[in-house]
Amino acid sequence: MKKFKVRLTIIFIVLIGLSMTISGLYMAQMFQKTHITALEENMTREINIINDTLSWDQVGTREEDEMQFLSNEASLLSKSSGARVTFIRQDGKVLGDSDHTPNTMDNHLNRLEIVKAKEKGLGSEIRYSNTLHENMLYVAVPISNTPHFEGYIRLAMSISKVEHSIRSLWFVLTMGLLVLFVIAGIISYRIAHNLTRPLEKITRVANQISHMNYRSRVDIKNKDEIGQLGIAINTMADSLQVQMNQIHENENRLKNVLEHMINGIIMVDPSGRIVLVNKMAENILGIETKHLLSRQFSDVKQQYEMIKLIKEGLDKKELLRDEVTIYFPEERLLEVNVVPMFWEEEEEDFGGILVLMQDLSAIRRLERMRSEFVANVSHELKTPIAAVKGFAETLLSGAVSDPNTANSFLQIIYDESERLNRLIGDILELSKIESKRVPLQFSPVELHSFVGSTVDVLRTEAGKKQIDLQVSVPEQLYAEADEDRLRQIILNLVSNGINYTPDGGLVKVILEPMDMTDDGDYEKIRLIISDTGIGIPKADLPRIFERFYRVDKARSRSSGGTGLGLSIVKHLVDSHEGTIRVESEIGVGTRFIIEIPVVHEQ
Repeated sequence: MKKFKVRLTIIFIVLIGLSMTISGLYMAQMFQKTHITALEENMTREINIINDTLSWDQVGTREEDEMQFLSNEASLLSKSSGARVTFIRQDGKVLGDSDHTPNTMDNHLNRLEIVKAKEKGLGSEIRYSNTLHENMLYVAVPISNTPHFEGYIRLAMSISKVEHSIRSLWFVLTMGLLVLFVIAGIISYRIAHNLTRPLEKITRVANQISHMNYRSRVDIKNKDEIGQLGIAINTMADSLQVQMNQIHENENRLKNVLEHMINGIIMVDPSGRIVLVNKMAENILGIETKHLLSRQFSDVKQQYEMIKLIKEGLDKKELLRDEVTIYFPEERLLEVNVVPMFWEEEEEDFGGILVLMQDLSAIRRLERMRSEFVANVSHELKTPIAAVKGFAETLLSGAVSDPNTANSFLQIIYDESERLNRLIGDILELSKIESKRVPLQFSPVELHSFVGSTVDVLRTEAGKKQIDLQVSVPEQLYAEADEDRLRQIILNLVSNGINYTPDGGLVKVILEPMDMTDDGDYEKIRLIISDTGIGIPKADLPRIFERFYRVDKARSRSSGGTGLGLSIVKHLVDSHEGTIRVESEIGVGTRFIIEIPVVHEQ
């Protein structure tokens, strides 16, 4: 600690000396510059006064007369101003000077103060005078008094007083610096002595903190800089503790992100050991995380193709992609991406691989449904077209001559063309609904009269089968809906009920409010359409909203159905942000329950 005291004392003295020296230089320069600037301003002011007060009209026309007059004036002005006065013609010829005879003086055109005055309108220069053996300040201003005088008036003044003041300033600064050196030495030694005692405590606590003992604190009660340093060490320990807590929080966030990702993630280190598994990977593979972590990937009982892909990724250290089918815990089609990891993007520092697994089973199922839809559309279109073509060929081959046969065949052709038209219309309608090309136009609907008028359209059809069509809707019941789409939902479901209900049956339409509040308002409405028809088998209930799905294909074709009605209803209910479900019992009947909100966000 003694060496530290000496070094600290020397550092303080050197710093103080440097600061004082730099400050002295700056002050001297500023002092000199300020005085010189003040002199320049005063001399310029005096030149302007000379120009304004001098009787220029008394200047003779001859050069001798000019020199005589201006030399006399220069001598008089020099006595009153205390400066050397010089009159210089525009070509540099000296016409008058207070200290010298003009004829003995050189041409002054190239003097720096004259050059500057010519360029800027004011010229000043400091030069050493060989005659006076001291520095002089020269200030020149261009003068124009046509036709009497065209040239420059120059004043010269000694700056010895300024230089004397600067020397006095340096003397004061030097003496003050010596005194400060002595005081700084005493104070520095005292400060160094006070620093060494608490520094040992601070060093000991800092070492403990570096070993992650964040509870260690500096016990210093001083309020000086060392005390502040001790407080800073304690604050640092608190901050490190907070940062460690934040690190743990970030780790928990990352863990939650990994656990809630929809893709499975497995991290394998360069040695082939599994170091990270998220929840989705555990679900996909059907193996708990505790049975995967810290194990070699080759020891995990999985599909050979996946293990081979992981091994290839570790060997080649490049991005790989493949589709793998696994059969445990259930059959799944996975898209597996093997991504190599390099720390700091250096290929030499290989950090292992990430195995990303995406379940493509649902996507492939949708693709299969799309293919089935195309096949069903082709089949449904082919059947009426084949019938129309066949009966038309029969008529063309001679059956048209038989009126009864011709009428029968033409009726069949007409029926099949109507069925084809309905099928194409339903396909186009479903396509528009699914693509949302026709946005819903929501408006308040008074449901009592609306449902009544909608159901009345089908009463004639129900009357042909002697089916009782009942409607129960409270009055003054309102909801926001697209009238055309809501009417389409009711017509499709009621029409289905009529088609699949035997003669003499019953079809009911009930509409009621839901989720009543204390103020008597309601948030939803429930629409129930029930019939006493043949019913739907329980195994078919999950698929009845699929396109072209028919429970009884023969019955559906005879009734003229296209197989798209319920699919259209499902999409329209979804567009109203509602839900639809079905309850059915063979031989008893079917109930469709629809719930939609009363108010929709535009």
